[in-house]
Amino acid sequence: MARPKPAPRTTASITTAVVLLAGAALGAAPAATAAPGTAPAGTTAQGLTFHDIPGSGGITLKGNVFTPAGAAAGAKHPLIVFPTSWAMPQIEYLAQAQKLADSGYVVVSYTSRGFWLSGGEIEVAGPPDIADASAVIDWALQRTSADPDRIGMGGVSYGAGISLLAAGHDPRIKAVAALSGWADLIDSIYSGRTQHLQAAALLGGTGLVTGRPGDELTRTLKDFLGSNLEKEPEMIAWGKKRSPATYLDRINANGAAIMMGNAWGDTVFPPNQYASFYDKLTGPKRLEFRPGDHATAEASGLLGLPNDTWTSTRRWFDRYLKGERNGIDTELPVQLKSRTDQGYEGYPDWKSVGAVKNRIPLDGTKKVWANVDSGANGGIAILSNALDQFLKLPPTVSVPLLPRTFASVWQSERYATQQRIRGTSALHTTVTATKPSGTLVAYLYDVGPLGIGKLVSNAPYTFHGQTPGRPFPVDLELYSTAYDVPAGHRLALVIDTVDPLYIEHNPTGAQLTFSSPGTDPSHLSVPLREK
Repeated sequence: MARPKPAPRTTASITTAVVLLAGAALGAAPAATAAPGTAPAGTTAQGLTFHDIPGSGGITLKGNVFTPAGAAAGAKHPLIVFPTSWAMPQIEYLAQAQKLADSGYVVVSYTSRGFWLSGGEIEVAGPPDIADASAVIDWALQRTSADPDRIGMGGVSYGAGISLLAAGHDPRIKAVAALSGWADLIDSIYSGRTQHLQAAALLGGTGLVTGRPGDELTRTLKDFLGSNLEKEPEMIAWGKKRSPATYLDRINANGAAIMMGNAWGDTVFPPNQYASFYDKLTGPKRLEFRPGDHATAEASGLLGLPNDTWTSTRRWFDRYLKGERNGIDTELPVQLKSRTDQGYEGYPDWKSVGAVKNRIPLDGTKKVWANVDSGANGGIAILSNALDQFLKLPPTVSVPLLPRTFASVWQSERYATQQRIRGTSALHTTVTATKPSGTLVAYLYDVGPLGIGKLVSNAPYTFHGQTPGRPFPVDLELYSTAYDVPAGHRLALVIDTVDPLYIEHNPTGAQLTFSSPGTDPSHLSVPLREK
């Protein structure tokens, strides 16, 4: 059957999205006044209806449906289900849903439980959220022209996580597009055994404003931000239950074609955990990394503007739900865009990224006092990496002026040629602490001739239960990135103990000493693209 001819509705889509988003910001979510199956007054998008959709456990989810225009009676169409992002209402995907409907899809979007006017409490992608996804699919198969053999799911952030989890629990799902999401919740906001303060506070605050956190979430967030180590095993178990990586075997067995996209500077869900999960997938798969922070790579597409991430998403669904031979499955599956270049690079797999290792020795012994911010830091969540994405302005610091009392600094020689960093830099060092607990934060800088360092990557590390005065090894992976260091520049590794992005665990008066024993030399391994 020929594809239905698209109607010229892109401009209407953008206008509708802007108007409805403005209404939502004022607390007037459109589904509040719409009867099931009808569009609210003023809606101009053809084929759009708003519905009350039965969720799991007897709750009601507020949702909307786009249907293809001019479809023949009785025709079946591939179905795509979009759960909303954290704190977002059901109108989030209007522009992209309309584009997909124009090309022949039935698209159902719904406000995730606990947010806005959907029922229930915020479960943070717990079992009820996974059951909701299946319930929405059931409803769509009964109430729309959706084809039961061609079902996809996708979304941004929270919607991405729910979609990946659902792919491990509902074998009807044949394709997934998970954008700016997570595969391992613990490795996202508790990497290096360190609480990601700004990310957790952002999620907790927006959840409280736009939804109804459940008792379990409230208790877990309190223990997490309060550094309640007695509850650490419970918090880790809570996070693993909500991590797609926990259900990897089920996801692989079900065989959905999975595309994942993320930003290098995502301060909510850093890229490392996505890359690790991607490596373990056995079905059709694709991984895309671009400059930016959490959800900034997809943001313009939500307004209907040209957007590379959403273009790939539509191609992915076309290939695995429609069977179109559009070439996306024959391209190199790992697609990267450097933070300092406009082009894309393709790789056959993640291990081929950064195949060459540049080993920088970290010689000597350096001591720092804890509890004081040296001036080196990872910036502000969302804002700093968005400035890097759009204006090429990453967090900067004057490396020569960093106070060595509070920051240890090692520098490479100046490079005669450009160094194309690709992948995950790894730090190995030996630490001696004066207290049983502590936190350190490592930063990698691109340092120019005037000593100004531009942040390339960073990562925190926290330890507990160490014997004061006894050295212990530390291995820390910095956040994956793609960055080109110009010829004539050098790399600098800086380690201090305080960063506003993270909760630190340094007792008053603590000192940390970094050494490089002859039998176990300290070093930084920097991955480079093959020339």
